[in-house]
Amino acid sequence: MIGFLIFPEFQLLDAAGPISVFEIARRHVPHAPRVITVAAKAGAVRSSSGTEMLARSLRSASGVTTLFVAGGEGVEAAARCKTTIAFIQRLARRGVRMASVCSGAYLLAEAGLLDGRCATTHWSCTRDFTGRYPKIRLEPDQIFTRDGQVWTSAGITAGIDLALAMIAEDHGEDVSQAAARQLVLYQRRGGGQSQFSTLLELKTPNGRFASLLSWVRENLDAQLTVDALAERAGLSARHFVRSFIAETGSTPTKAVERLRVEVARERVQSSGEAIERVAQSTGFRDPERMRRAFIRAFGHPPQSLRRSARSA
Repeated sequence: MIGFLIFPEFQLLDAAGPISVFEIARRHVPHAPRVITVAAKAGAVRSSSGTEMLARSLRSASGVTTLFVAGGEGVEAAARCKTTIAFIQRLARRGVRMASVCSGAYLLAEAGLLDGRCATTHWSCTRDFTGRYPKIRLEPDQIFTRDGQVWTSAGITAGIDLALAMIAEDHGEDVSQAAARQLVLYQRRGGGQSQFSTLLELKTPNGRFASLLSWVRENLDAQLTVDALAERAGLSARHFVRSFIAETGSTPTKAVERLRVEVARERVQSSGEAIERVAQSTGFRDPERMRRAFIRAFGHPPQSLRRSARSA
């Protein structure tokens, strides 16, 4: 039996996404474990969207062999709930396979299950998570991680990737592929979660520089100097820099580097293209300059990330 632990103000897709994966897989493997949803207080549990999901009591989880822990806006309160944390610890001692989706990693961390382990969570939580839990080896750019019996996944939809990987392990690649096809999904997404973050972080609600940033991402090999960007934005260089920092929280130069390193990483990991060519086409020009940028951003040079991607 596969259990999903939810709590008030949980993120609906954190639970519903992986649940759908196991539902579809069960159509291909009728003997596959069934799914139940549990909570510290049984009954209708309100998600952050306002939609409710029915949950059983924690006592109903006696037959659970895998536990998924959802994340969401209510994770702080859930992490302070002694009943919830004790429940997670009890199942872990029993040898239950544990998994978290998005910020659900905070609950596993509070239960002490991630100390000394590799883990991941939503990219926006990186600084807070590492500050709170220094004993955990956070891998902020992974879609999901596995360390022994403990699995963690990145933001929201990454729980679906994790569930597909579990299906492959439990029932074989064919079943996982069939479930992915039915759900119209990639069985395995390439790259890490940083590919989804930079433009989202830099775009502000009023979208003043949104079109400029999108243009930059499509023209990384151009001469993207502050003067050139200011001219394209129709502002003086001084006014442009001041406005850009105020609205995005980053200097134009740092924003350009982040976009370049994001695209370069995706190409380094997903292709056999020469490192020199990647550096040229993404505007770094010099491979050494790109190497330094990779180390600043990811802690590893391009060649190391390529080797890791190939071995995975």
